[in-house]
Amino acid sequence: MKIVIIGGGPAGMMAAYFASRSGKAQVTLLEKNEKLGKKLFITGKGRCNLCNDSDREEIFEHIVHNSRFLYSAYDFLSKDDLMALFEKWGVPLKTERGNRVFPQSDKSSDIIRALERALRKNGVEIRLNTKVQEVDLAEKTVRTSQGAEAFDLCCIATGGFTYPATGSTGDGYAFAEETGHRLVAPVPALVGLRCHHVAREELMGLSLKNILLKARDKKSKWKKEVFGELLFTHYGISGPTALTLSSYINRREVRLSLDLKPALSEGQLEERILREIQRAPNRENGYLISLMEPGSLVAPILELAGLEQHQKLHQMTKAQRRRLIEVMKNFPLEYQGLFERETGIVTSGGVHVKDVNPSTMASRRAPQLYFAGEVLDLDGETGGYNLQIAFSTGALAGKSMEERLV
Repeated sequence: MKIVIIGGGPAGMMAAYFASRSGKAQVTLLEKNEKLGKKLFITGKGRCNLCNDSDREEIFEHIVHNSRFLYSAYDFLSKDDLMALFEKWGVPLKTERGNRVFPQSDKSSDIIRALERALRKNGVEIRLNTKVQEVDLAEKTVRTSQGAEAFDLCCIATGGFTYPATGSTGDGYAFAEETGHRLVAPVPALVGLRCHHVAREELMGLSLKNILLKARDKKSKWKKEVFGELLFTHYGISGPTALTLSSYINRREVRLSLDLKPALSEGQLEERILREIQRAPNRENGYLISLMEPGSLVAPILELAGLEQHQKLHQMTKAQRRRLIEVMKNFPLEYQGLFERETGIVTSGGVHVKDVNPSTMASRRAPQLYFAGEVLDLDGETGGYNLQIAFSTGALAGKSMEERLV
C-alpha cells in the first residue's frame, strides 16, 4: 500500500514521519526544491520558532481563523508532544520571551536535519527536484516532472503562496480546485499594512513602542486592538503590531488609528497636559507635545489637532485641549490594503475547512486525499503558532493515512 505526500515542508515531513511509523506502508515524499524545509530554514530569522509553550487555551486564542478545526490535530500532537519529539531526536530546545520555543543552537537546520533523519530511519523515500503537475484521482496517480507516481492515499501539504522563492507558489490550491474542493481566496497574513497618514515621508523609519494599534470594521461593530511596537515605513506601517493585526483584517474593510498613550485614559492625559501648562504656561504648543512624543510626531499632531506650533500654552482653549487629546488617542491612519503577498510571513485562506474532516485531515469530497498545513484555511499569529498548525495537522494526516491502510 502506497502513500504519497506532496510537499517537503514542516507539514509534509511530519505527515511522512507519522505515516511511516509502522513500516507497513510505502511512503514517498515529493519535494520540488533541491532540499527539504526550504521555507522552514528561514523561519524565525533562521532560528525556527517551532511552537509556543503556552497552555492550550492561550494557544487557541492566538489562532486567527478556524481555531476549532485545529482541536483534534492539536490534541494528537500538542506543543508538549512536539517538544518531546524533537528532544528525543537529539535537538535540545529553549523557551524565550513570549513562550517562544527555539532549538538551543538557534539553527533551523537542526530541526530540518532531525526530521530528515527520522524520515530516512523509517524508510521514507524522499524525492527532491520533483515538481508535481497534477493529482489524478481517477487514475490514483500523481504526475510529476520526473514521471508518474501511483498512490493509494495522497496528502497535499504544499504550503501557501508567500515567500515564493522558497517554493511556496500556491500549487496546492490548484490541486485542490482540480479535485473538486472549495477555496477561501488566499491573502497574505503577518504582513505590513499600506496606509496614508499625515507627514508620511517625515515619519518614515520612526519606531514607536508601547502603542495601541486599533482597527474598526466599516460594516459592523467588530474591532481589534494590538499593543506593542510599530514602525512607520514609506508605504505605511510594519512591526509586530501591524503584522499581528494584518491577520485579523486581511478579509475586512477597516478604519485604523493609533492610541499613542494607551496607558492613560483621556481624563489622565488631560490631567498630564494641564500639569505641563501650569508648569510652563509661556512655553509653546510644540514644546508640550515634544514632552510626550518623538520630535517627528510633533508637527503631524499639531496639524491634526489644528494647533499653531508657536501658540503659548496658557492660550490653549478647552476645545483645543480636547482636540489634542482626541488626536493622541486616535491618531488616524487611512488603511489602503496589505503589502505585496511576497512579503507576508504566512498565507491566510486556502482549502475550505468544511471540505476536510478535522478528526483525520481526510477530504470530505475525495476519500483518497488528505490536506495538512498552510494549504488549509487555518492560520495564527506570530510566536510559533503557524508551525504548530503545520506540525499538528501533518502528524494527524500521517497517522490517519497509516491507520487507514494498515
